[in-house]
Amino acid sequence: MSENLGLVLLVGALVVLAGALAVRVSTRLGLPSLLVYLGLGVLLGESVVGLRFDDAELARTLGICALVVILAEGGLTTRWAVVRSAVPRSVLLSTLGVAVSIAVTGSLAVLALDISWRTGLLLGAVVSSTDAAAVFSTLRGIGLPRRVTATLELESGFNDAPVVIVVVLLSSDAMVSLPEAGLLVVYELVVGAAIGIGAGLVGAWVLRRSALPASGLYPLATVAFCVIAYAGADVAHASGFLAVYLAGLVLGNARLPHRRATLGFAEGLAWLSQIGLFVLLGLLVSPSRLPDVLLPAVVIGLGLLLVARPLSVLVTMLPFRVPLREQGFVSWAGLRGAVPIVFALIPVTEDVPGALQVFDIVFVLVVVFTLVQGTTLPVVARWLGVAGEAETREVEVESAPLEELGADLLQVRVPAASRLHGVYVEELRLPGDAAVTLIVREGRSFVPGPTTRILRGDELLVVTTAAVRERTELRLRAVSRAGRLAGWRGEDGRRRG
Repeated sequence: MSENLGLVLLVGALVVLAGALAVRVSTRLGLPSLLVYLGLGVLLGESVVGLRFDDAELARTLGICALVVILAEGGLTTRWAVVRSAVPRSVLLSTLGVAVSIAVTGSLAVLALDISWRTGLLLGAVVSSTDAAAVFSTLRGIGLPRRVTATLELESGFNDAPVVIVVVLLSSDAMVSLPEAGLLVVYELVVGAAIGIGAGLVGAWVLRRSALPASGLYPLATVAFCVIAYAGADVAHASGFLAVYLAGLVLGNARLPHRRATLGFAEGLAWLSQIGLFVLLGLLVSPSRLPDVLLPAVVIGLGLLLVARPLSVLVTMLPFRVPLREQGFVSWAGLRGAVPIVFALIPVTEDVPGALQVFDIVFVLVVVFTLVQGTTLPVVARWLGVAGEAETREVEVESAPLEELGADLLQVRVPAASRLHGVYVEELRLPGDAAVTLIVREGRSFVPGPTTRILRGDELLVVTTAAVRERTELRLRAVSRAGRLAGWRGEDGRRRG
């Protein structure tokens, strides 16, 4: 192994570099990047370049590790103020909606493919989970109403948990009655949620009170707490996927030091996980078997896209009176990605009859329908009238602790649509123990005076004592949204969903 270490590192580095460059290429072509990664894996595989990889157990293990990182990043980058109102819809869509999708897709698979009910329901369960990586990366590039984006993002973070429980139960030879299975699902979700929230709260408390010697340690510690949440839930035989997502959600919305650096680190890890995961899955598949499952994959995919998914959305959205056009977009935007393929490895490693066929069908289904849905999302959004402006007036505020001085340094970025543009520094009316100490504009730094105008694109450094930090942030957010007359107009700066 040591003799080939240099070659292994070279190939690995080239794959990561190619994956990073593929993001730019796929964006220009309007293709989801996961298809490029899967194609790269197939290209490197035994059928083309000749790299042989057929260890499904290792692929399953590495896949779950990658999903933990991806879900942690999804939680860390999700803003609670934006998604809070969508929680009831997303929870129902991730539970009852998943059940409807499994039943409809499984029944269609049994009728269309002449397979056993166990295999059919297993296929329905595997493809019923939307992919967090695909949803997070695709939707954030489209200007959508907050409630639509929030519903889809939370659903993709939540629905992995119930789906993997069902897949494991169907892959097991143990006889479990329906009431027992229901109680098991409830236990895993409730305990997993409790462990995830608890780990996030503990992590936030520790990080706020720890003066670590290097700023780069804060991102490491934050991600470590997310992994601890998954591990703790797994040890308790609860839902690790739900735990890691909720831990990330709590930590990502806590007032942590070097928050922006933490999010950047988590995003980089998530991209690395996506690249490695998709390339690995591409290596695992055998292209020679795929033509035989193309027609079954298209049939199941059409049933999922045109029947099962719309029905699950319709049933779960009834209590919330969601407009039909938004329901239509939520139905179309249920993107599949690496998650169904990883889940399809579970029955393969458990030697379930027909599992290899399920894996091949899921692989082809993901490729075909990610191509169809991913490339048409902007068009569908405009056609349904749910696309809008992606501009924001919300300022980004990052803090670095100044322990010895009992103060915080806030770094404020002024977005293009912010009403901070044109406001004089003195018109900010910050608390007495806070001051704008530096402005960075077009690469040039200068110390502002009371009559200095703030412009879009500026970066402000604001020093504030710990006692007035929250009031300072609220005031900056208020002026960013309502302008210099914030306060007179009732704007208090608090973020709303």
